[in-house]
Amino acid sequence: MNPAVPTWAGVAASLALVALTVAAVRRRRLHLSRDITVAALRAGVQLAAVGALLLLVFRHTGLAGATGWLAVMVLIAGRVAAHRAAGLPRALPIATAAVVAGTAATLGTLLVLGVIAAQARVVIPVGGMVVSGAMQATALVLIRLRDEARTARSAIEARLSLGLPAGEAFAPHLRDTLRTALIPAVDSTKTAGLIGLPGAMTGLILAGVDPLTAIRYQIVVMYMFLAAAALAALTAARFVEQALFDDAHRLRPLAAEPRLRRSGH
Repeated sequence: MNPAVPTWAGVAASLALVALTVAAVRRRRLHLSRDITVAALRAGVQLAAVGALLLLVFRHTGLAGATGWLAVMVLIAGRVAAHRAAGLPRALPIATAAVVAGTAATLGTLLVLGVIAAQARVVIPVGGMVVSGAMQATALVLIRLRDEARTARSAIEARLSLGLPAGEAFAPHLRDTLRTALIPAVDSTKTAGLIGLPGAMTGLILAGVDPLTAIRYQIVVMYMFLAAAALAALTAARFVEQALFDDAHRLRPLAAEPRLRRSGH
């Protein structure tokens, strides 16, 4: 047994951190206690189930199983990103297409160039990181563009009334949104290794891999994360722009934003 890996008893003991978090938010009356508890329990159950399924995929299905696994992750990521942008026209197909574009281009390039091995044990965890980065960037773009279309509607329509096409009337908001969506990926790339050790590198070091070897893998991970975020954000922005305007270059009305429910204690 690797002494760097917690036992199941250690995992159970780490629930004390969740209890501490719940106590802190209760004290501040943030109404997040139930959400934190459910999230922690769901994470434990989900990860245990995923671990069991991964054993089956690695041992019996190989690359075909890995491809199916990635497809499921992409569909879930698209739905999560779309859910955050409720009220935006065609949010689900746009979010899914953006995640697919960022994931396929990034992971496909790594496989074609031989940077990573075409094995289920490699493709699934690396692909999961790519999908996660693409999902985060997509969600930010969808949320920001939806909000811009609502709050800056009068300014956009004023430009349209002056004869500007939809693309030019919406361009300032599109540029600002893309810059905002890519800032997290850019900042995490710039500060890699300076503010804590990144996840992939930490995991490899804990597994006993030489730090210089772990660094090589982490550099690849940072580059693919940046590329996936950029490609997904650009794809999402392009499709959202098409969804927001009709063929006559008129800004479509947006559905009312659903009211957020208050979480219990």
